[in-house]
Amino acid sequence: MITDSAPVRFTDALPAECDVIIIGAGIAGIATAYFLAKRGVNVVVCEKGRVAGEQSSRNWGWIRQQGRDWAELPIMMESNRIWRGLAKDTGEKDLTFTQSSCLYLADTDEKLHKFEEWFELARQHQLSTRMLSAEEIAKQYPDISGDWVGGMVTETDGRAEPFVAVPAFARAAQRAGATISEQCAVRSLEVEDGRVAGVVTEQGKIRSTRVVLAGGVWSTHFAANAGLSLPQLTVRSTVARTAQAPDVYGPNISSPGLTMRRRQDGGYTVTSGDRAEHYLSMGSFRYFIKYINLMKATARDIRLYPGAPAHFPGAWGVPRRWSADEISPFERMRVVNPEPSRVVIKDITDRLPKRFPALKNVQLAEAWAGMIDVTPDAVPVLGEADRLPGLYFATGLSGHGFGIGPAVGRIMADILTGRSPGHDLSRFKHQRFFDGSPMVPGPY
Repeated sequence: MITDSAPVRFTDALPAECDVIIIGAGIAGIATAYFLAKRGVNVVVCEKGRVAGEQSSRNWGWIRQQGRDWAELPIMMESNRIWRGLAKDTGEKDLTFTQSSCLYLADTDEKLHKFEEWFELARQHQLSTRMLSAEEIAKQYPDISGDWVGGMVTETDGRAEPFVAVPAFARAAQRAGATISEQCAVRSLEVEDGRVAGVVTEQGKIRSTRVVLAGGVWSTHFAANAGLSLPQLTVRSTVARTAQAPDVYGPNISSPGLTMRRRQDGGYTVTSGDRAEHYLSMGSFRYFIKYINLMKATARDIRLYPGAPAHFPGAWGVPRRWSADEISPFERMRVVNPEPSRVVIKDITDRLPKRFPALKNVQLAEAWAGMIDVTPDAVPVLGEADRLPGLYFATGLSGHGFGIGPAVGRIMADILTGRSPGHDLSRFKHQRFFDGSPMVPGPY
């Protein structure tokens, strides 16, 4: 993972004016910058901390089509194709895609039924997904311990290494002509005649009529300061990696209580996958009704805590409004680096040798946590803000962003240059939270 102790590597000088400004250098912001720069658009990326410093370097590293929301799936299929060519297209070996397949295991008929329902969507899109019987799982994956009633596998899914991939993507965007500046928070928008006219950064003003908000867990705070409501709440996710271990478990594996993938360094990235930890905030109460369906739909153990640590997004006392000449919340917390959950670490330690016997003598080498931006329906917000022309959202990726990020960037580049995005984006419009649209959660 990347923290604020990592050296600053992107220090491009800011212009007085540009075509597009992107707030946030996670996977969505960097991918958007890359595709814009490839088209000759003068694009500037402002990052308050470090490129991929937050969830974009802390995620599981899955590039997963399997189990996606119906509206996300076509976009994710495109992203899978983009990932496969990124190392060659950019010359960055750190952008290597490894096809490893994605395996879901069910220990109850209810879970298996959900897989079967999603399989019908996969068939419609001619995806390489197969349903597996208990006998097939025992034969094909004998080193996974459990009483399985069935499963599902998508062979064309894969993985990459987040903490090296996103900075590599940023280097490629920079070579293509993008300006990228770390340690450069955008404090506020400049608005003239009811539309965006630029931004005020801690280093000065930049004029532009198009601004992309790709700030992850911070997006809702930035939007609030601009007078816009953007329902997002944060969830802490704890992950660990093992020391080097036998190459026995090839697929990305999601099983009850334990999820894992193989790493390029010879270990495994592992997590319990069944616990969602949320720090209560004003937003928790403000948006509670919108999140009811998601809370009912998720199978995760939801743990609530009284409040986030000081200066974290959503922490009590973080201001909702500030002026352009004030130090913003983004400067007080350059990179969110939460402590990993001791409970999750213990769960991983206890469960790993039981579920994956070949790893019984393998130790955990490191654990970390990240904060995930989650919308009420667990799908992104993509497109222009209805009430503020010139402001565009690429946020709320809800823990699914690393895999889908490249296609999100291509889509945003099309929107910003007046082209058709090539996908139906109606499910991702910002206005869905306020126009009476039902909050129907996607898979989470």
